[in-house]
Amino acid sequence: MITIYTTPSCSSCRKAKKWLEDHRLPYTEKNLLSNSITYEDIYKMLKNAENGFDDIISTRSKVYQDENLNPDEMTVKELMNFILDNPSVLKRPIIVDDKRMQVGYNDEEIRIFVPKRLREYVMCKNLPLDGGPCDYQTQLKRYFEEIRLELQAEKNKQ
Repeated sequence: MITIYTTPSCSSCRKAKKWLEDHRLPYTEKNLLSNSITYEDIYKMLKNAENGFDDIISTRSKVYQDENLNPDEMTVKELMNFILDNPSVLKRPIIVDDKRMQVGYNDEEIRIFVPKRLREYVMCKNLPLDGGPCDYQTQLKRYFEEIRLELQAEKNKQ
């Protein structure tokens, strides 16, 4: 399951949520300002981070600068506690699942969350026998139509 860490005023967060919704990818949203994040949330982020805390902490955040934070001089536990006490120090959005993480919104990079079956459609591996167009929007529509028909067939069996 995809989890997206957001704040209400973040336009990149809104874009990421819209993209996930447009691609019908289920997700759980955690608002960093109104939902308390946990150690588990931070571990999930760090598990998928290439550069550890550097990938998720915003050095431009007000709290980072006000506290004159120096992560290199802090233990992992101190850093985690600082994040729990000051979640606004995190970059956003942070989009994470069991295998991947994306920080910020990038229209190309967010596609790592697309299921394999949809990727095959988008790469035009499942074209109809008559060929047909192979553009992103057409393939997306074909994929969603196939899913709709499968769900309808399942419903009819019951």
